[in-house]
Amino acid sequence: MSKLVIQDLPPIEIEGHASSRAGGPDHPMRAATRRAAGLDTVGWTGELRDEVETYFDGLASEWNARTSPQRTAIVMDALTRGLDAVHPARGLAVEVGSGTGAYSHLIAERFARVVAIDLSLAMLKLAPNAPARRVQGDGARLPLGDVSAAAIVLINAFLFPGEIERVLSPDGVVLWVNSSGEHTPIYLSVEDLVAALPGEWTGVSSRAGEGHWCVLRRA
Repeated sequence: MSKLVIQDLPPIEIEGHASSRAGGPDHPMRAATRRAAGLDTVGWTGELRDEVETYFDGLASEWNARTSPQRTAIVMDALTRGLDAVHPARGLAVEVGSGTGAYSHLIAERFARVVAIDLSLAMLKLAPNAPARRVQGDGARLPLGDVSAAAIVLINAFLFPGEIERVLSPDGVVLWVNSSGEHTPIYLSVEDLVAALPGEWTGVSSRAGEGHWCVLRRA
């Protein structure tokens, strides 16, 4: 079982940021999150994958309306305080669940290359062509080689521990962001996140506004 060795950094305030309060234990995407992470014995199935794809295809046309300066500030905090604390390599970053690409340019400022992967083709069609390379794919079967990624970035996105174990380089990092903290539909606590990942992990965690993030690397 993974050992939890995470340093909590002081929280920061983000003026004007309010939780969407859209998610909770009964939200269908919360259940899907736990199944993807292997925290529910049912697991990630083809039927669930199709349900998630249909769900996000239906949200694509209004997805960009969900971004805000406050949400961007949460991601920026993770990319600055979080990454500065663990000093990752500047190789390939894999943004899983990239949606319409609202944060890909921020990731590209910290890594040499970015591949942005999403299950929803409707989302990808609305994303900019640069700076990330856009790929439709299932996070449970990433179209990437073994130990090829310096970072796997999950911003309100599903965690697939087996693929992280396979794709992440030995000194790579996992960056996890919940923009509305516990009220994010796709949410895991830091404890559940670390417990789901194979092996032992260390890193940093903090809150920014109502959001919650952590950056992990193998211990």
